[in-house]
Amino acid sequence: MTNTPKQYMVMKPEDMNTTFAQAYNSGNIDNLLALYEPNGILLTPDGSLEQGIQNLRQTLSDLLSLRGTMISNNVFCIPFENIALLRAHFTLNGFDASGNDIQITGHTSEIVRKQPDGQWLYIVDHPFGANSLPELNVGGASNRVEK
Repeated sequence: MTNTPKQYMVMKPEDMNTTFAQAYNSGNIDNLLALYEPNGILLTPDGSLEQGIQNLRQTLSDLLSLRGTMISNNVFCIPFENIALLRAHFTLNGFDASGNDIQITGHTSEIVRKQPDGQWLYIVDHPFGANSLPELNVGGASNRVEK
């Protein structure tokens, strides 16, 4: 994506997760999508891989439908030349389809790459990267988030 709003441009890889939370909290899907390379990969809650901005749109829209507030803090950032490996801890407080309060927490794993203009974008985003999918516990409910 080339039209990243200035407040969501990530110029240091260690700022990626905090910026993702800010983009989520804005409620604007385009702010989230602007953080991914055009062919970026996102692991979905059901364990499948989506690649490319248009394919990520639905999963990120589903995330926004929780109408929540996210906090995401960097656990580590390991940069190497123009890529970096990240891990963060996040908490998302939102609402399910029935309007009930939910809380989702976890640790992420991501790979980001520095772009020619100096900003960093996701090339791989694994929102529950510290857990194997069968062990995911979302809000004390089932192991998988239903779409």
